[in-house]
Amino acid sequence: MNKRRARNPFRLLLALVAAGALCAVGGAAFCSSAQLAGTATGYVSPYDWAGLERDGDRLAYYEQGALRSRLGIDVSSHQGTVDWEAVAADGIDFALVRLGNRGYTEGSLHVDEQSAANLDGARAAGLDVGAYFFSQATTVEEALEEADLALKLLDGRTLELPVAFDHEPVPDEAGRANRVDGQTLTACALAFCERLEAAGYATMVYGNAGDMARYDRTALGGRPVWFAEYHVATPNAPFDFTLWQYSNSGDVQGVSTPVDMNLLFLEP
Repeated sequence: MNKRRARNPFRLLLALVAAGALCAVGGAAFCSSAQLAGTATGYVSPYDWAGLERDGDRLAYYEQGALRSRLGIDVSSHQGTVDWEAVAADGIDFALVRLGNRGYTEGSLHVDEQSAANLDGARAAGLDVGAYFFSQATTVEEALEEADLALKLLDGRTLELPVAFDHEPVPDEAGRANRVDGQTLTACALAFCERLEAAGYATMVYGNAGDMARYDRTALGGRPVWFAEYHVATPNAPFDFTLWQYSNSGDVQGVSTPVDMNLLFLEP
């Protein structure tokens, strides 16, 4: 059974980024400094969370009775070998695959040993596929190294969903990137995203509220946000996001470990 949707849920969003029209439709996260002045008194989400429905660890979002979301997981080598046909049969629509990472102490680059199998297995099972790279870049040069490795690992594959720049502080005090300042972090994200975009891939930026507060979001140019907040009734982000990672303990057939669960919001 082919579950693939012809529709790309990011197409409208990316077109609006290019046209500079996101402030009108996307809220404060996509506005210039001047435009933000009008929304500084309080953020209003574009989503009506009364339409969020939960069934165990599965979420769905409805507007006026119509389903306006898709359900997905993100995976890395920590999940081991994934049975993607079983994942697809368990109601999962898409997958975001880790391509690699930079070590948080020594700074060396690492390939996720399951990246190729996950990219190809998810696609063969009919899921839409995106990817992410766990960055610990401390300079633009390092961010570009990460982007080049991501491109090498993608090897020209077509993706239905973006490639995410994922830069997080680590609990280890020795984390080499824990104290990267916001200006440098934003420059690293831009360098990574622009290198991927030049190769034809859409991009987005991943983080929880604390992670996203480290960026100059205006400078990010309206790129979609993949927001992480676990085990809450409704998300509390004070900015717009397109993708919500809402749990790190999902139970999905075909995955032998707990797995991150994600909700992708569709445009009208």
